Amino acid sequence: MKREIHPEYYAAARVYCSCGNSWVTGSTQAEINVNICSQCHPFYTGEQRIVDSVGRVERFVRRLESRQSAAARQQIEATARQEADAAARRARARGDDPEAAAAEVMARYEEEAGAEAEAEA
Repeated sequence: MKREIHPEYYAAARVYCSCGNSWVTGSTQAEINVNICSQCHPFYTGEQRIVDSVGRVERFVRRLESRQSAAARQQIEATARQEADAAARRARARGDDPEAAAAEVMARYEEEAGAEAEAEA
């Protein structure tokens, strides 16, 4: 080993975490300051901490719920349109009014949607 090219090694270097935990290890620095350690890291502690800065988590959850409800509403509307089209075709085949048959199916879906909205409120 060449002399005077290697950093000084501290066998009893002290490590300080921001949570207050400290321990001794070997290092090329006498003191080491860290932000997170095994005593406060969520992987080791098993607890989940969400640092919420100005309600960002709540805004994200609201956006996610609105997108999911919009997607569900679109899916229900598509199903209603398909059933209305099928009812109109059957009515046309029987010689009945296809628009009345389609309106009847759509009215049934609107009643179900109104009942769900009342149940949520």
